[in-house]
Amino acid sequence: MSEINRKKQALVLIIEDEPGDAELIKLQLLERDLQAFKVELAASLGEARILLQDQGLRPDVILLDLNLPDSSGPDTVKHCRKLVGDVPLVVLTGLDDLDATETAIEAGAEDYLSKGEDASSLRKAIRYALLRHERDSSERLALTVFNYAREGIMITSAKGEILEVNDSFSRITGYSREEVVGRNPSLLNSGHHSKEFYEKFWQQLVSKGHWEGEIWNRRKNGEIFVENMTVSAVRDPSEEITQFVALFTDITEQKEQQTQLEHLAHFDALTGLPNRVLFNYRLHQSTAYADRHGTQIAIAYLDLDGFKLVNDTHGHAAGDLVLQRIADRAQACLRDEDTLARLGGDEFALVLESVKVPEKLGGLLDRLLGVVSEPVEWEGHTLEVTASIGITFYPQSPAIDVTQLLNQADEAMYLAKEQGKNCYAFHPSVSYSEE
Repeated sequence: MSEINRKKQALVLIIEDEPGDAELIKLQLLERDLQAFKVELAASLGEARILLQDQGLRPDVILLDLNLPDSSGPDTVKHCRKLVGDVPLVVLTGLDDLDATETAIEAGAEDYLSKGEDASSLRKAIRYALLRHERDSSERLALTVFNYAREGIMITSAKGEILEVNDSFSRITGYSREEVVGRNPSLLNSGHHSKEFYEKFWQQLVSKGHWEGEIWNRRKNGEIFVENMTVSAVRDPSEEITQFVALFTDITEQKEQQTQLEHLAHFDALTGLPNRVLFNYRLHQSTAYADRHGTQIAIAYLDLDGFKLVNDTHGHAAGDLVLQRIADRAQACLRDEDTLARLGGDEFALVLESVKVPEKLGGLLDRLLGVVSEPVEWEGHTLEVTASIGITFYPQSPAIDVTQLLNQADEAMYLAKEQGKNCYAFHPSVSYSEE
């Protein structure tokens, strides 16, 4: 205890229902030095509650009789602990009962004294209770953090045997403390990570003393979950690792939301096709690939003819169904490496990879025109639209950038509309030769 605390006049609350015993204890505490302690008396837990809660009394230590008018036995310790919180309790009883002693200590008492002890023993018990309480304050704080932390906490031996877990560990994983203590954390393994992942994990943990990252694990019920984990190595004075402490939070929901947001950012919500952002990215990738490998790609704009009439006549729900059906049918015509995107409204765009003979795209374009023009049934009505498709190619001579490519495809699409719709047209500024 610090010098300041040694000189402090400790406030002792005596909770004793026998007035004679209470006065005797008070005299014993003060017989050597009237300034050694400040003493307050309460004859029951009810009176103690008034002093503590109504009058704001803040004792440094409590001398507690186990048998009071409103409580008896070890439960008195539990009831008193609820009143005073983190204050050392010394139990006083007239019973010479070892079982009662152990039960009182387990319930939260710091020490145990039989009534009739000499004054010196009583004062020594008070001082020791204060010393022990201050000494163990850090440990109690750590235990409180361990028990009440929202993060899951797992402590293992240096060999990986689970020594302790907290309630949040059980809440997140579904495993009780009894089911995991003594076992290896590998019982949570989901099979998601490779052998190399765990080799790097242990290499960094041992060499640097800590590791932080995301791990996919499996709950007791079989569900896969994602956790953000920090693992630290605990070393003894000789720098030998004695334990590992892992703290983790369940971020499964956040990961799912992140995935959904990323999907919404790159895909059209109605059709599930890539949106304009993803289409532009893939077009840049395709042109770069064509430059490296000497291949040719086709870029097409597809605009629906008669779609506005469907919307105006039957409503947006009917129009949405038409867009969904056309997207599914058109996608089925393409190869896996090709890209079909919805740019907005009734406007679509395509990137067709590795087109060796541009003029022989007619078969694919005819199929696209055919699937677009197939009727769509809607609440007893037959909905019909057609398509106008404009096409250009990359690379060209002279060189052309992505923005110019898209402008060419758009211009070619309007040419198709001028030619009567339900057809396709190549951009006229580019000449194509079969190779």
